[in-house]
Amino acid sequence: MTYTGNIQKMGALTDEQGRVHYTLQMGGDQLDMNALLGKELEITFLGEIYCKSCGKRTGKSYAQGFCFQCMQTAPEAEECVLRPALCKAHLGVARDMDYARQHCLQSHYVYLANTGELKVGVTRASQIPTRWIDQGAVAAVPLCITPNRHIAGLIEQQLSAHISDKTSWKKMVSNNINADIDLTEERSRAVDLLTAGMRRFVCSDVSLRRFIYPVAAYPTAPVNHNLDKEARLSGKLLGIKGQYLLFEGERVLNLRRFSGYRLSISG
Repeated sequence: MTYTGNIQKMGALTDEQGRVHYTLQMGGDQLDMNALLGKELEITFLGEIYCKSCGKRTGKSYAQGFCFQCMQTAPEAEECVLRPALCKAHLGVARDMDYARQHCLQSHYVYLANTGELKVGVTRASQIPTRWIDQGAVAAVPLCITPNRHIAGLIEQQLSAHISDKTSWKKMVSNNINADIDLTEERSRAVDLLTAGMRRFVCSDVSLRRFIYPVAAYPTAPVNHNLDKEARLSGKLLGIKGQYLLFEGERVLNLRRFSGYRLSISG
């Protein structure tokens, strides 16, 4: 069967054991991605890209799914999405204050995660555990809860001098995990790195979440497939982790990178 549609990132849910289950919306169909594991798939870019903000067709995708104009004007593409400390919504400054009230002026968590190595990150409270799954974390723990994105960003910025705020996609998709990381101990160390003012945001929630991804075999030297250069990718699907599809032959496809692309998936 063949499914066609403009894709966005995969949806993900977990069960009580932390096993991740993925779905992908393709037009009017919702694909059960876990059910495709072990099957031969063919993914083809059909040559059309649509902005995930305004919906208009664009010749090139910017910032994972925007047309050039929306990249510069859409609230979803504002600078604080990637750099929370720069958020000015608390000062009444934003591309769209209604959007900011729903996305920036909400409770945010600063967290620690193991995505291969220790990392610190920021996410809205409503995006837990989705954010952790999207990053391919095998485990994560909350550190602070703040009333807005700006304060969470300042705390992340403080910690990023000692803890990486980036994920190595190669380590993540190859499951090259530093098993010596004890997130409970790292959380205690991180608290000590905060200023006195920041420590008042340390949350009482110390629950550690673990995630099990649907993967039969991990690549050892993953190669990222670029649909802009090679429109077709075919082969056996061996796993899904983060927003990556893992294929035989060491090939991986970051579906989120191609948000707004019109694809066909058959298998």
